[in-house]
Amino acid sequence: MNALNTLLLGARATLFWAGSIPITLLAGLLAPLAWLLPPKYRYPATTLWNCFNRWWLEITCGVKYQVLGRKNIPTDGAFIIMANHQSTWETFAIPCIFPQQLSWVLKRELLNIPFFGWGLRLIRPIAIDRGAGRAAVKQISHQGKALLQEGVCIVIFPEGTRVAPDVKADYKIGGAILASHSGFPVLPVAHNAGKSWQRHAWIKQPGMITVSIGPAFSTKGLKADAINQQAQNWIETEKARLPPIKK
Repeated sequence: MNALNTLLLGARATLFWAGSIPITLLAGLLAPLAWLLPPKYRYPATTLWNCFNRWWLEITCGVKYQVLGRKNIPTDGAFIIMANHQSTWETFAIPCIFPQQLSWVLKRELLNIPFFGWGLRLIRPIAIDRGAGRAAVKQISHQGKALLQEGVCIVIFPEGTRVAPDVKADYKIGGAILASHSGFPVLPVAHNAGKSWQRHAWIKQPGMITVSIGPAFSTKGLKADAINQQAQNWIETEKARLPPIKK
């Protein structure tokens, strides 16, 4: 029975990619045309790809989600989203959850991926060289502050890479320095997507992912270390409280 179930889950995952890959190719080919759209339409057009993949994953693999704390999303002004990173799933879902325009801190190599990288450029990402050290931190602070002042929210995974659900990793300082230098609030987000879609895993476990959005906190007058610690304390505590993935 377990072997049959694994075979079924593998087939459902294959069906997901059979739909996702052609849509990604199409979105990449259409990306240059999106630059012709006014800026206020360009971002929503880009996130159609995210929302399709999130929806298609639910249809094919039974991966659903619920959001706790939507009321905590600020409705006035930009902010910095700090979220834990466990899976590819949250990169699909976050733009579908937040109504604001988002930019992401990400590794520069992603922009070089054919089709996918072409569309990625439309969201005006902060694309860093992760081996650049202080130069990367300065880039996050400089570009991030300019985007925030334009009203664009920044998404950053302070762990720096995907981390298994039951593993704790040190939080990188780049996002906290951006918050400290800019004075914009931080919105902590915790989720358990890695229990459904593990890193590098082909099979996606069906069930209900939980995304929890915490209260935004002011960063004015706070040093970067204090901001990082406050965000990490909330995220790690909330992760431990999230319900298990249930079918």
